[in-house]
Amino acid sequence: MLRTRITLVAVTAVAAAIVVAVVTAYRTVSPLVADQVDRGLSDRADTVLALLRADAPLPVRPDMTEQLLLPDGTVRPLTPGRNPLPVTAADRAIAVTGAGVNETEIEVDGVGYGILTKGRPGGGAVMVSQNYADVERIDREFLWRTVWITAIALAAAALLCWLAIGRILRPIRRLAAATDHIATTQNLSTTLPDNDSGEVGELTRSFNTMLAALRFSRAQQQRLAEDAGHELRTPLTSVRGSAELLQRARGRLAPDDEATVLATLVQEAKALDELVRELVDLATDQYAAEDPAPVALAELAEDTARRFRRRTARVITVTTEDPATVLARSRALTRCIDNLVDNASKFSPPDSPIDITVRDRTVTVRDRGPGIDATDRTAVFDRFYRADRTRSTPGSGLGLAIVHDIVTAHGGTVSADNHPEGGATFRFTLPG
Repeated sequence: MLRTRITLVAVTAVAAAIVVAVVTAYRTVSPLVADQVDRGLSDRADTVLALLRADAPLPVRPDMTEQLLLPDGTVRPLTPGRNPLPVTAADRAIAVTGAGVNETEIEVDGVGYGILTKGRPGGGAVMVSQNYADVERIDREFLWRTVWITAIALAAAALLCWLAIGRILRPIRRLAAATDHIATTQNLSTTLPDNDSGEVGELTRSFNTMLAALRFSRAQQQRLAEDAGHELRTPLTSVRGSAELLQRARGRLAPDDEATVLATLVQEAKALDELVRELVDLATDQYAAEDPAPVALAELAEDTARRFRRRTARVITVTTEDPATVLARSRALTRCIDNLVDNASKFSPPDSPIDITVRDRTVTVRDRGPGIDATDRTAVFDRFYRADRTRSTPGSGLGLAIVHDIVTAHGGTVSADNHPEGGATFRFTLPG
């Protein structure tokens, strides 16, 4: 579960930070406490020496024991009722000279003691010891309190992280539930909730954009299937009718009539073949698999013109004005120019020329046909659209639609207009 994993990571980070802080603080404070204890022993020894010089009574501290070590090694207790402190050779040497300091630590019945021996001017030494029981108790309490505080802090951090992460992940859970619903029901009309302005909101908006694209794609597929069924019905009906006529006649038709029927079969079969081929192009988007590369538009135009001159014996001129090189799919753009020139050939008189102009990133194809009505200038790029005046002209109504789809996929624009001197002009412009 994502929420649990993120919470564990956050709590682990908090625990590591707390442990580092506690260990650092303990290691910093512990030497300070030890220095304070040593300073307390030294101050107590100075106090005892001063009181001995003034022959004043020594105030008793419950955690300390004092005694006077004479130069001959004799010990005189200064704190009644306390056990004498152990004397080492170093302590005796200080008592003989009356100068120097010696620090030792001992343990009695599991309790630590610190002992400071300090020389007394004129001979002898003062020995002061302090019970470390309170210091060790404070140290233990510090550690236990630190452990408890750390545990409470971690529990609070875990709870806060759990709640905060749950709130942060709530939009993601809603998004996951919505996408799961869409995947289960295949209902692309669902709109994902978008109530966040951060990264989750951007992700949701991206999903909504993707859903919109899928809805559009599905609508196009349904429309393509419906339009294709409608367009295929006409040539198939003609082919079937001609074939049934030949089947019923069984050789009894006049030669001229039989030739007409066979010509109709061939013509409709060609139209059907062209329609199926263009439908496959639209449905499979085969040009999308081609990798974009630098393409010289002028070279593509010249290549198309050469091929159509041989095919149609027309005069096809190519004019270039500062032609550009674009990053595009070469075969796809070749299909665009081919379709525009083929369209111009269909709607121009047989002996009329076709002009191709390449200006910067724009390719324009002009024919000498009847032109385009104002109401048809946008619709001609729709699939299967046929203007009233062109319904008798051979074609599937998909050539310009393919041009539109390819150019739009490249981020460009297409348009159609009438030329001032007659005929129609079709152009597409690609981005830089």
